[in-house]
Amino acid sequence: MPNTTSPESTVPLRAAVAALPAYVPGASGSAGQVWKLSSNENPYSPLPSVLSAIVEAAGDVNRYPDMYATELVDALAGHVGVETERVVVGNGSVAVLQHVLQAVVEPGDEVVFPWRSFEAYPIAVAVAGGRAVTVPVTQDGRLDLPAMAAALTPRTRVVLVCTPNNPTGPAVRADELETFLAVVPRDVLVVLDEAYLEFVRDPQVPDGVDVLRRNPNVVLLRTLSKAYGLAGLRVGYAVAEPRLAAGIRAVSTPFGVSHVAQRAALASLAPTAQAELLERVDALVAERTRVADALREQGWDLPETQANFVWFGLGDATTACAAQATAAGVLVRPFAGDGLRVSIGEVEANDAFLAVARSWRRG
Repeated sequence: MPNTTSPESTVPLRAAVAALPAYVPGASGSAGQVWKLSSNENPYSPLPSVLSAIVEAAGDVNRYPDMYATELVDALAGHVGVETERVVVGNGSVAVLQHVLQAVVEPGDEVVFPWRSFEAYPIAVAVAGGRAVTVPVTQDGRLDLPAMAAALTPRTRVVLVCTPNNPTGPAVRADELETFLAVVPRDVLVVLDEAYLEFVRDPQVPDGVDVLRRNPNVVLLRTLSKAYGLAGLRVGYAVAEPRLAAGIRAVSTPFGVSHVAQRAALASLAPTAQAELLERVDALVAERTRVADALREQGWDLPETQANFVWFGLGDATTACAAQATAAGVLVRPFAGDGLRVSIGEVEANDAFLAVARSWRRG
C-alpha cells in the first residue's frame, strides 16, 4: 500500500496565533434524551413569522446580501433609539468585537478585561495583536472595576466590560460604572458587552445608550442570538460614536451578515414579533428565578445572575461534576479548575438539572 499521509506544512504561523487557546463551544447531544444547557441558547423555536421570513429569504441565496445591511441597520437604530450612523452589524457579536479591536488596537497595545469572563476575549485580543491584561472577578463573580481601573497603563487601548458577565452572571451597576468611566482616559475605548441585556431585571443597571451619549469613548456590543433566538444565524451589532462606528465598519468582513440572517432579524424586530419574543424572555427570567430559588433551597451559594444562566464555582470538582451531569442526560459548560455554567432552558430540562445539582450536594 502506498503511503497516503500528507506532508506537514513548514509555513510558520504567527506566534500569537500558534499560542491561541481553543474556543470551546457548549457540548451537543447525540443519542437518547439529552438536555442541552451548555450554550446559553434560547430554547424556544423561531416564531412562525420569523420562520416564514427565513424560508422566503432562502430563495435568494444565489445573490449577495446587502453588504451594509442598510434596512437592518435602520431597524436596529430605531430599536435602540440612536442615529443610523452609530450602528454597525456583523456576523454575531464575537465578530463585531473582533472588528472593534482591529479598528483601534495597534500591535502591543494592552486590552484590559475581567477573568473569568467571555472565553473569546483572549482569542480576539491576540488575533488583533494586542496584549491581554486580565483582572480577576470578585469572589461573588462580580467585575472588580476598581482593580480594572488600577490595571490601566499608558499602553492601554481598550477595556472590555462584560455585563452581565459571562459565565458568572452579575451585571455592572450604574454607580460603579460611572466611577470607573470617570478615571478612564478619553482615548481609551470602553466596550460594554451587553449580550444578555434583555434578561437584566436589576433596576440599578445603567442605560447603555445614555452612557454612550455622555461618553464618546464607549461602544455598546449587542446580539440577537440570545433573547431573539437567532444564534444559528449570527447577527450582532455595535453602537458607537459615528467616527468610531465608521472605523469599525471599514474593517468589517464584507457581506458578513447573510441575506437570510438579515431578513430573520428584521422579522424579529417587527413590533408584534418583538413583543412575543420578549414575552418568552420574561418566561425565561421567571424560570431563572425558580431555578435559583430551588438551588438555594438545596444549599447552594451562587452569584446573583442577571443573565440566562447560573454559575457554580466548583474549582477542582468542575470536571467530575460536569461528567456526572452528562451521564444524567444534562449537558452543562465546564471551565476546568474554575466552575461550570448552566443555561436556563425548558422547564423539563431545568428540572432534570435540579436533580443533578441535588446529587452534587450529596456527593
